[in-house]
Parts: sequence; C-alpha cells; structure tokens
Amino acid sequence: MSDLDSITIASLPVLGETAHQSYPSATLYVVATPIGNVADISLRALHVLSLVNAVACEDTRNTATLMNRFGLHKPLIAAHQHNEREAAETLIARLQAGERIALVSDAGTPAVSDPGARIVDAVRAAGLRVLPLPGASAAVTALSASGLVNDQFYFVGFLPAKAKQRENFLGTLRAVTATLVFYEAPHRILDCAAALAAAFEPTRQVVFARELTKMFEEIHRCPLSEAEAWIKADAHREKGEFVVLLEGAAPADDENEVEVDRLLQILLAELPVKQAAGLAAQISGRKKNALYDRALVLKDSA
Repeated sequence: MSDLDSITIASLPVLGETAHQSYPSATLYVVATPIGNVADISLRALHVLSLVNAVACEDTRNTATLMNRFGLHKPLIAAHQHNEREAAETLIARLQAGERIALVSDAGTPAVSDPGARIVDAVRAAGLRVLPLPGASAAVTALSASGLVNDQFYFVGFLPAKAKQRENFLGTLRAVTATLVFYEAPHRILDCAAALAAAFEPTRQVVFARELTKMFEEIHRCPLSEAEAWIKADAHREKGEFVVLLEGAAPADDENEVEVDRLLQILLAELPVKQAAGLAAQISGRKKNALYDRALVLKDSA
C-alpha cells in the first residue's frame, strides 16, 4: 500500500461515524480484541476503549501492552478465572455509579473459552446493560479457512487434560454430524491428535490452524490417520496456540437408524448393554462403540 493510499483510508468518513454513535453510560461493553494481528481491532472497539472509565481484563500486563499499541491509557481491573465473582461485584458497583466499563480477554472474544461469562451473568442479573462489540474469534477464523463444508459446527473448546476423561468425552461426540471445533495448547497437541485418532474414523478430515493471524500462521488439512505424523515431522508444529477442526460424522439414514434402534431395544430387554451392542454390531455391521453409546441412551430413556 502506498503512502497516498494510507492517507486516503485515514480520511474516510466512516472513521468519524464511531464518534457520533450512541455509547450509553452504566453499561458493560464486551469488547473482542485481536487474536494475533493487532490491526484486526475494530474501529468501534478502539473508540469504546478510548471512551470507557476502566477496562476489566484477563491479564493487566497483556492488556496494557495492547492499549499502549493504540496510544490508549485507562485504569485496568484484573478480572480472570480466579477472581470473577469478586471482580463482578467491583464492576457492578462502578456501573451503578454510571460508569462505562470495557471487558476484554487476552485475545479474541471474552467469555468464549475465556473468562467473562460469570461477570456478564452477574451484571445482567443486577439489571445493568451489557453491550457486545463483535470482532476476532479464533474458532470462526479457523472455520472460514478450513474448507470443511457443513452448515453446522459444534464448539467444544478445550478437551479434558486427563487421558481417560478425554477418551470418555470424545466418545460422546462420535455421532455428532456438525464440524467439531476444539482449542488446544501446544504442549498437548500431540496428545489431542492421538486421542482424536483413537476415537474417530481415520478417514475423517482434520484441520490444524496454528498461530492464526500471526507471523507463523499455519493451516493444514489432512485425514485423521496422518495427523500425528504431520505434527511430528516438524518441531515447530508443537508451538503456538491451536484451533483443531474435525469433520463431523456422516448423517445416518433415518430408516436404517430406526431399524438399528429397534434391534437394540429387543436385545437390551434380554442382555446387558455391552453384550447387546456387541451382538447388534455383528448383525448390522455397524461399529460396536457407536452402538454401545446408542444403547446407553436407549436404556436411560426406557
């Protein structure tokens, strides 16, 4: 972009529109911040951050750095997962006094796999206004570049840290037809890939979106059977924050599904769940694990 282009953009009328919009007092502004590239901040977010009386944030050091990038200086209030209840009380008192408060997380949209939900809930319960300012979201950013064609997605967030809990939880997702969206930390990405490979069909497509919008951004798609090998092929692939997207289950044929349910119900009347699922798998050719999960549902609803 030339210097002339930059000057032209800076003088666009739309930049002045933010100052003429309504910004009510006694309001909590939930402000999405960049997930990596600082230029992804919205015009309205910048204006609100310059207008509010204080900013409630996940980490005051990170938010101070971000604010300094934009030449903004506001009082910062720590509001993280360990003090949300106390922070909410402080914020409510200030809002009731007529202040405007911004709520941000370290990156992305607050209250989405980040602190903030309890604060928003408490502020709303107090009868005060909450006004969201949309912006960056790692999950939606990854979905848009995944090429996984599906009108639905199921946001899971972070998986359980313990192996057995992770295995059990993934078992409940086998039949979900929506694209599955996970967040994962770098030190657990190999464990995540191994757990997915053990729980789902090897032919399912998986997408690893690493360091989104940052200098070393990488988005890789492959069959689940190749996932662990891809990560191990380069030590850099175990660094950075990840969004992992997994292709959903193939939609079941409704008529066949009714027939399988009928078979399971007959067998469950005479046999324990494990034996009923095993016998149904032999008769129908379906996977035993999926039938076991379905049999549990049918038994609980009986």
